[in-house]
Amino acid sequence: MDVYEAIEVRKSVREFADKDIPEETMMRLLDAARLAPSASNRQEWRFVVIRDSDTRKKLAVAARNQTFVGEAPVVLACCAETNGHVMTCGQPCYPIDVAIAMDHLALCAAAEGLGTCWIGAFDEAKVKEILSIPPEIRVVELMPVGYPKTPGPATKSRMPLDKIVKRERWA
Repeated sequence: MDVYEAIEVRKSVREFADKDIPEETMMRLLDAARLAPSASNRQEWRFVVIRDSDTRKKLAVAARNQTFVGEAPVVLACCAETNGHVMTCGQPCYPIDVAIAMDHLALCAAAEGLGTCWIGAFDEAKVKEILSIPPEIRVVELMPVGYPKTPGPATKSRMPLDKIVKRERWA
């Protein structure tokens, strides 16, 4: 599957089949995240891979009781080990860099026939406690990963390009 196909078929999955993900597949996904670009090549992303069922269920509770989070065979805690560097444009680099790495991973997951879902609704302090993450590390997102219970392409409602693209100037 090429990258354009992966973008087209990627969807947020909230129902997972009861099927484990081979370790070599997870390693390919994590390597795709590792190869992502980052501001000044800081590579601040860090990933905690959670396969333990009890821990995944605790994370689902910390994720505002989104039970599907705990039903995925793998949950990733996508973190940043950061000094809080802010880019010249005024944006902190760590949430952007972690998001780029996660998107690489999500697209590769789609190419592998896996589903993912970006989870931003969670209690960071609870996630840190569950996973023994040190206070100075930021948890940016959680991402359940697994085989979709209902495979198939995404049905995406997206605005047309002429609504989102400006040429040369805003106006």
